[in-house]
Amino acid sequence: MTPFKSAALSRIKPSPTMAVTQKERELKAAGRDTIGLGAGEPDFDTPDNIKEAAIAAIRGGKTKYTNVDGIPELKAAICAKFKRENNLTYTPEQVSVAPGGKPIIYNAFMATLNPGDEVIVPAPYWVSYPDIVHLTGATPVIVEATAEEGFRLSAEKLEAAITPATKWLILNSPSNPTGAAYSAAHLRTLADVLLRHPHVMILTDDMYEHLLYDGFEFATIAAVEPALYDRTLTMNGVSKAYAMTGWRIGYAAGPVWLIKGMAGIMSQSTSNPTSISQYAAVEALNGPQDFLPTRNKVFQERRDLVVSMLNQASGLTCPKPEGAFYVYPSCAGLIGKSTASGVVINNDEDFARELLESEGVAVVHGAAFGGSPAFRISYATSTETLEEACRRIQRFCASLK
Repeated sequence: MTPFKSAALSRIKPSPTMAVTQKERELKAAGRDTIGLGAGEPDFDTPDNIKEAAIAAIRGGKTKYTNVDGIPELKAAICAKFKRENNLTYTPEQVSVAPGGKPIIYNAFMATLNPGDEVIVPAPYWVSYPDIVHLTGATPVIVEATAEEGFRLSAEKLEAAITPATKWLILNSPSNPTGAAYSAAHLRTLADVLLRHPHVMILTDDMYEHLLYDGFEFATIAAVEPALYDRTLTMNGVSKAYAMTGWRIGYAAGPVWLIKGMAGIMSQSTSNPTSISQYAAVEALNGPQDFLPTRNKVFQERRDLVVSMLNQASGLTCPKPEGAFYVYPSCAGLIGKSTASGVVINNDEDFARELLESEGVAVVHGAAFGGSPAFRISYATSTETLEEACRRIQRFCASLK
């Protein structure tokens, strides 16, 4: 028969970060000496107390369907976390739990967006934001936040981007892919704009909340400006801080009408998140948090190493990020140069492809995140691996003529 596809499928592209990771794995399986710096995944293991909670859930028979958008115990733990860490008060009926962060965003946008609606997406952005908007038939409005602006959306640019069709603004702090973080003072300037436009909702992606360095204090917009509380979906998860990427638990809190709508979407799509993962997440949020500073110290040391070594590479400029576990160096100084085999580096995709081909180092090109010419490196891997990868990047950059 003739293949047929939906219009929605034609509006999106496969995740570039997953594609890079898969390509590196294939090369490694074929015998190549490769280093993968593409995946946004901590190399630390899930803490033992969380694993034990999952095992106890299995042994206790907690392996059945649960409420569509989360067990009561987890919703209670999420409410406690928001109060304890963010000074935000939510009730369980204001909380949604989904199988990862992407479904939270997807559910929220599917529940609220129609063709013709607009969503403001600051760039560089996490690769999934605009594509999830496209899936709904709405339009992502990309607003550039430059390196000179610290990769942070300015109040002036936000004001200029809002139209009567704007339904959502996405904020992500600390950021994937840049590691940039918004201070409370900066969020205050954005809040002042949003207060003048009451038709705009805010989705704040706080997934990297606990990964901040040099004493930078985390802030989230609903706490900075309580008048935006009823217009904000505050999203988080256990993937990054607790090294639980494969457990697939994301969560969010917001207005009851939105949470109910998201549950309706889930009821006809994924249904509940995995029961075992939910009980593990209860322990993650309620259990000991003392390992977080220790791991952050390691991440900060890795960040400093990578920033230093990349800034020593010919043609690269690497800002020092405030958080997450990514750096986002510019390769503008290498555009137009050629490899030893005569391949011209016309853009950051060429740079990433030739770096992988020549030195076996996998990075994600900046165009995937809406910010070029640059590339993203995840430093969530061992110091020894990062040193070797950066030496290879330095060698590759030096070889370009």
